[in-house]
Amino acid sequence: MKEPLNDSTRRTAPTLSDPVGRLLELAATAQRRTIIGLSGVPGSGKTTMALQWDSAVRESAGPGALVVLGMDGFHLSKAELRAQPNPEEAFARRGAPWTFNPTAAATHLRALREGFRRGAVAWPGFEHAMGDPVEAAHLVQPEVPVILVEGIYTACVEVGWEGVRNQFDEQWYLDVPWDAAAPRLITRHMSAWNMDCDEATHRANSNDRINAVIVEQGRELADWRVRPAGI
Repeated sequence: MKEPLNDSTRRTAPTLSDPVGRLLELAATAQRRTIIGLSGVPGSGKTTMALQWDSAVRESAGPGALVVLGMDGFHLSKAELRAQPNPEEAFARRGAPWTFNPTAAATHLRALREGFRRGAVAWPGFEHAMGDPVEAAHLVQPEVPVILVEGIYTACVEVGWEGVRNQFDEQWYLDVPWDAAAPRLITRHMSAWNMDCDEATHRANSNDRINAVIVEQGRELADWRVRPAGI
């Protein structure tokens, strides 16, 4: 687990040119479980990249070397959003740090660390058709040495997220600027939520762009920056 971050530890991270090689190295030399956080602005391609790396690691080292998990399971549920003082704002800003449960995320991350070679650990998922998190959607086996957790707030600097970001051994930042991510995000909104282009663009600019600014504040806390080809 990393020491708490402070101003003296902030720096510009070096570029990680071979993420798969790094994951294989950590898996091959593990004396304890390594937990990596992969952050980046909405639409930067975190899930896509993480799954590509997972496939490459599996091909080289087998299925037990790495598990990729997402942070979406720590969204507040629709029922919890409706219970907020301003439910309309809560739904409009879903995806902001305060619409997640960082306490639950930190608890699950600690369980992942403590479960290495001791016992399987449950991890929540997110059912997009329902729009709600799903408890124990994934089960991480005790022998897995490397866990990659992707999500926009693995290095969140907001108050209340310290317990999350300090659970990671390494923080990776997918270095894709908002201007490059936004068109992909708009397309995703149109597909996932049956929005037209104007609705999807409004959603991206009125919510996701605000969240992107928060995510970018954590970029300087990264140990490694990853820059996809063509960006």
